[in-house]
Amino acid sequence: MKICPRCQTQVNDDTVFCPNCGNNFAATETTPVTAMVATADFDHTAEFDPRDISENKVIAMCVYLLGAIGILIALLASKESPYAAFHVRQGLKFTVVITLTGILSALLCWTCIVPAAAGILMIALFVVKIICFFNVCNGKAVEPAIIRSLGFLK
Repeated sequence: MKICPRCQTQVNDDTVFCPNCGNNFAATETTPVTAMVATADFDHTAEFDPRDISENKVIAMCVYLLGAIGILIALLASKESPYAAFHVRQGLKFTVVITLTGILSALLCWTCIVPAAAGILMIALFVVKIICFFNVCNGKAVEPAIIRSLGFLK
């Protein structure tokens, strides 16, 4: 028996795809160990109860779909959920970065490069929010790419 590195399910040795998460074992075996460790550092899915994840998945989706209003909805709707609280923290990081980017762009609008860079950053943050939404749909708790290095709201 071997264990799936993605979802920790025990499967037969001759299994090619995990029946639980669909992980391709052939692709996993060729992946360098350093790449697996680097992504595992930001994946907090194992820290949450599967029941909590399934009960609060829709609330966590609101955080990424509705922005600040979604954060308020998540705070009010599921006060006791660690899974929803994780996504609220990530949503707050998005909100702070987007707000600061907008303020900086407005203050330095007379330059050409700052508003252009701010626009590119906004597009990148939008794409990362979409990725976060699909991670929530899959029941995962992964720190988003661009904002994971920000030290506040751990």
